[in-house]
Amino acid sequence: MSELTRYLIVCPLIFLGGFVDAIAGGGGLISLPAYLIAGLPAHAAIGTNKISSAMGTTLTTWKFWKQGYIRLKLSLLCAVFALVGSACGANLALLVADRIFKLLLLFILPLTALYVFRSKSLSAEGKEPLSPRKTYVIAAALALVIGVYDGFYGPGTGTFLLLLLTGLAHMDLNSAAGTTKVINLSTNIAALVTYLINGKVLLSLGLVAGIFGIAGNWLGTRFFTEKGAKIVKPLICVVLAIFFIRIVYEMATGG
Repeated sequence: MSELTRYLIVCPLIFLGGFVDAIAGGGGLISLPAYLIAGLPAHAAIGTNKISSAMGTTLTTWKFWKQGYIRLKLSLLCAVFALVGSACGANLALLVADRIFKLLLLFILPLTALYVFRSKSLSAEGKEPLSPRKTYVIAAALALVIGVYDGFYGPGTGTFLLLLLTGLAHMDLNSAAGTTKVINLSTNIAALVTYLINGKVLLSLGLVAGIFGIAGNWLGTRFFTEKGAKIVKPLICVVLAIFFIRIVYEMATGG
């Protein structure tokens, strides 16, 4: 596959991923398969995807900071644990052979999609706030565990964090969202550095795709409607179907 063809496949899908993420979350369920559909090896796809993810997350983290949703001490603690977890997850992923990793993705990705679609409760209403110490311990533990997941794989990380921080740490939605962004940014950076060191990142493709992702996110936030949110699931299903066909074909032909 030529470089131009890769850009023509990846950039529109990353734009779509950003658009979907702004409307209802789950953009990673489109962005990672985009690189795989374009023919990148699994490790290179995950590593390159971390560039576009980090670019978008940096901007949204700044926005949440300006809005006062980030509790600095708690977020910094979580960031440390997230960095460690993500680096471990990325190094673990690099130990898995590319063909086996793609086979794993055939099972992991749809299961992630199913969980994201079925998870609707993001509220800590009716739950008693925990003591600061318990909140810090639980949030740090979650940052470590989800950090490993994000370094190893990635899609659904933001949704998982929101659900767990509100459900287990009893954080209010705004604080949980702010902490989620800090953790997610930390995991993206740690994984990206790990993949860069190991030569698993297509830097130019990731940077250009990241610009498209930011544009999609911006458009999604401006044109958000309830009706718009309804198109998210069909869009993700179409991309996942293409991804499945591509991977199965590669497995069958040895490509």
